[in-house]
Amino acid sequence: MFKHRNQFPKYLGISRHLSALATCALLISSVIAVLGSQIAMAVESDLSYLPEGQNYDVNIPKPADVLGYPVGTWHVRHDQLINYMRALDEASDRVSIEVTGYTHEQRPLVLMTITSPSNKANIEQIRQAHIDRLAKGEAAGSEDPLVIYMGYSVHGNEPSGSNASLLVAYHLAASQSPEVEKLLSENVVLLDPSLNPDGLSRFAQWANMHKGYNLVTDPMHREHREHWPSGRTNHYWFDLNRDWLLLTHPESKARIHQFHQWRPHILTDFHEMGTDSTFFFQPGIPSRKNPWTPETNVTLTNALGQFHAQALDANKELYFTEESFDDFYYGKGSTYPDAHGSIGILFEQASSRGHAQESINGLVEFPRTIQNQVTTSLSTFAGALANKAAIAAYQKQFYNDTQKLIDDDDLHGFVIRATKDLTRFDRMLSILDAHQIRFRVLSDDAQLNDTEFTKGNSVYIALDQPQYRLIRSLFSERKRFVDNTFYDVSNWNIGLAFNLDYYAVKQSERRKIKTTDEAWNVESLRGEASKISSQAYAFAFEWHSANAPAMLQDLLEKGVQARVAGDGFSAKLIGNNSSSESVHSFAPGTVMVPVGLAQPDGLITMLEKAQQQFDVKVHSITSGLTPTGIDLGSRQFAPVLTPNVLMVGGVGTSQYDMGEIWHYLDTRVGLPATLVDLHNLDTLKLDRYSHIVFSSGRYNAVDKKTTDAIEAWVKAGGVLIGQKSAVSWFAKQGWIDNEVLSSEAVEQSFPVKGLQYKDRQDLASKKRIAGAVFTANIDLSHPLFFGYERDTLPMFKTSNLVLKTADDPFVEIANYVEKPLTAGYASDEMESLVSKTAAVVVKPMSEGAVIGFVDNIHFRGYWDGTNKLMANAIYMSPLL
Repeated sequence: MFKHRNQFPKYLGISRHLSALATCALLISSVIAVLGSQIAMAVESDLSYLPEGQNYDVNIPKPADVLGYPVGTWHVRHDQLINYMRALDEASDRVSIEVTGYTHEQRPLVLMTITSPSNKANIEQIRQAHIDRLAKGEAAGSEDPLVIYMGYSVHGNEPSGSNASLLVAYHLAASQSPEVEKLLSENVVLLDPSLNPDGLSRFAQWANMHKGYNLVTDPMHREHREHWPSGRTNHYWFDLNRDWLLLTHPESKARIHQFHQWRPHILTDFHEMGTDSTFFFQPGIPSRKNPWTPETNVTLTNALGQFHAQALDANKELYFTEESFDDFYYGKGSTYPDAHGSIGILFEQASSRGHAQESINGLVEFPRTIQNQVTTSLSTFAGALANKAAIAAYQKQFYNDTQKLIDDDDLHGFVIRATKDLTRFDRMLSILDAHQIRFRVLSDDAQLNDTEFTKGNSVYIALDQPQYRLIRSLFSERKRFVDNTFYDVSNWNIGLAFNLDYYAVKQSERRKIKTTDEAWNVESLRGEASKISSQAYAFAFEWHSANAPAMLQDLLEKGVQARVAGDGFSAKLIGNNSSSESVHSFAPGTVMVPVGLAQPDGLITMLEKAQQQFDVKVHSITSGLTPTGIDLGSRQFAPVLTPNVLMVGGVGTSQYDMGEIWHYLDTRVGLPATLVDLHNLDTLKLDRYSHIVFSSGRYNAVDKKTTDAIEAWVKAGGVLIGQKSAVSWFAKQGWIDNEVLSSEAVEQSFPVKGLQYKDRQDLASKKRIAGAVFTANIDLSHPLFFGYERDTLPMFKTSNLVLKTADDPFVEIANYVEKPLTAGYASDEMESLVSKTAAVVVKPMSEGAVIGFVDNIHFRGYWDGTNKLMANAIYMSPLL
């Protein structure tokens, strides 16, 4: 099974534990081997899934006692799952349950702690002692517990994991067998029964509503073909398994907090895959491991894998390993632990996507999928017990090896500077803080590589800290890799994502960096709030802050009449001291509220509350006559009205891309956008809407009547916005003048002469841009880039869409630089094709405009450097 068994090192006493490993394997085989023949569609009992001879405590309720039916009969909803786990908490002295947060839909996120009663009575002391050992780089002793974190179903339509969690929790709470009592007396099990409650409930409803008395196994049956959006995603249609590092959502924030509270030795991540697959467990493809993950991690994962293999062999289940999946992106559940000295393990079960479905391997039945997740949950415990000494010692070795990497590194740390958008910078720091990455504020200015990092306004992230590997990952600009095939993205550089100036400080330069013990204080940098004067001629706030769009939206909804500045100007201000007066320079894009227009009652109070809520300073201007630049009555001050935005989603569009747009407008801007299915677009009266947004999707089936209506709407003053493949569709309609590079032209850049069949995957990888950073030059004078400070912008590219230039600088307002690849992998051929092509186009069309973003400006809610382009496309559009 393991292709590198001959390279298996005798590390940390693994060889000493082979006899224990074999003994535990035989035990697991003996108790599980009988299960295969017992599981059928008509599940008679929850105990059918579990080993015999457990002497289960009759006072502990089985799942069926609370659900009303055995596990696997129906898909469990999240509320049912939580009700059962709370029943276990009530009945068992081994179990405690904690609410760690809430989802967007206000479902509770829970973490169960399952251990012996004596451990439970001292659980905080056990946790703290474990954390203290990690901090000192000490190995756990033989009497110290392992912490094993069991996480289930981060994808809601991969439900076998969460359904299995019911049985695993019951087994641990009720079994009085010697092996379970030993497991719990010597270790602590943390059980997260549902990593994605909103998605799980959505899918359970879908699967259950289509189940009849007679199961339909036809893959084309509606039960097996979810409608848009699928239950895989959370409330905003994000893939939560990509959010462990980015922390866009409450589910991830709560989970990462608990991870660092406990720092488990092992973390499992139970998934499902295609129905025609079998079962997968890690390790994944050896060459696709993150370079900052130690080889010992793979060694231990292999050791645990022997237990999964023996348990699945006993049930005669097909499985595979070291294939298909990788361990590169640190933002996934099975890889985030690897950056912390934990062992993350991915399990993938062929999915029934309902209750029963035909496959090339026979009938895939829901109970059978649950069985395999139960089986490998128990084999994880067995493997952990057999390898306990090696696993405990690994965290000490990880600490020591990390310190050696720090000592040998040519870099000392990274300095990063805030911009005028302190809100964006503060959010970046909050992500670092959540990952327990320490940073200090500069106490003196530092001149590095022609960039001045100013005291109090810049922070320093030293590499000499436990999170060294994660920091190196977060600031990586690596472009070439041992294996260029990526299951996910190849870069997630946080400095580039937030469009910030940063610099890698060499060991020889570290004396240039002076820091203070004082904490980062964003409020002191913003300064005191302005006193909003009733004597003002007008009020104004600038557009730099990420919160400025939300503040403008709030004021517009309250009836405030506002104008946006098409050019810069200076104005005399009323200071906080009534006798003081100053002159302030305002940048293009500044929002001005004229007092002389019909404004709602209580305008002063509205502005005061908005200034406090959004942390955007409001200035009181004394006169419409400005010392420099446009006057306040200039035609270049364009009225901005409350936008009415239409988002086109549904079947044929990307749920991920549209979810990211919705999430940004809803949670960051506070804009209530209308969502309509693509197939209903032809039924709408478009004149109701000011803006229409298309995400990536397939639009060739949209009929001419609808495209004619859209074009007429734009010409009448509408603003059409699209990204990725929507831009290609815009080009085909003639709504933009730029031509999309054809797939044939891309193919011609990759000659196949001399290649063999085995080279096909490598060739496909070269043609694919799966997630890398490309830099574009941007036109700061264009309204779409108002609020930006630098004339280059890192953009995240997730496709090989190339938009040719039409040599019109008034339309092509962002073009990729000559050598655009900045971080992550793209082949030389693809980088050459992207070089100097268009990244953002804005084409006026009569009274309206068409805006095209070649790439995803909201990537996973993390790419804050480009997030604001959507707000600019909406609120700055009157200037177009």
